[in-house]
Amino acid sequence: MRLSELIGKDIINLQNGGRLGMAADSDLLIQEETGIIESIILPGRGSFLGLWEKDALTVPWSAVKKIGSEVIIMDLDETIPRR
Repeated sequence: MRLSELIGKDIINLQNGGRLGMAADSDLLIQEETGIIESIILPGRGSFLGLWEKDALTVPWSAVKKIGSEVIIMDLDETIPRR
């Protein structure tokens, strides 16, 4: 899958069915040596163009359970604090 194919997909939490954001608004943390995605950084609710990211949530890529045609499903424990 190409990175461009993730853009436009909603990110949904399997635990509660809640919408966490859109892949286009998120950042990926990628290992430079291997190209493996380590985590996805979801912006906070008050974030605008990368500003006010104190509520950003860094989620391990292993939490991604399914990438569909319109959504990305994550199994995210709601007790993970935002930074």
